[in-house]
Amino acid sequence: MSHNMVLDLAREALFTALMLAGPLLITALLVGVTISVVQAVTSVQEQTLSFVPKLFAIGTVLLILMAWMIQRAIQFTTEVFNMLPGMAP
Repeated sequence: MSHNMVLDLAREALFTALMLAGPLLITALLVGVTISVVQAVTSVQEQTLSFVPKLFAIGTVLLILMAWMIQRAIQFTTEVFNMLPGMAP
């Protein structure tokens, strides 16, 4: 197994992880910033106020993108399993 193959596999794994986690993290970021702005404008400083909207938004995005995320993970796993015979010395 060459160094280039290891680097390609690691790069593809990181890219896949970013593709799967990215939409959820961006959703949490946008909802968190929105709630923070609303809290700053209304002077309400309740820390637990942002938890429920974030949870609901992330759950909604997860339900919407679940099929795509599973398909992407299966595609990556299949590619890795197909590469296994070529990795043996």
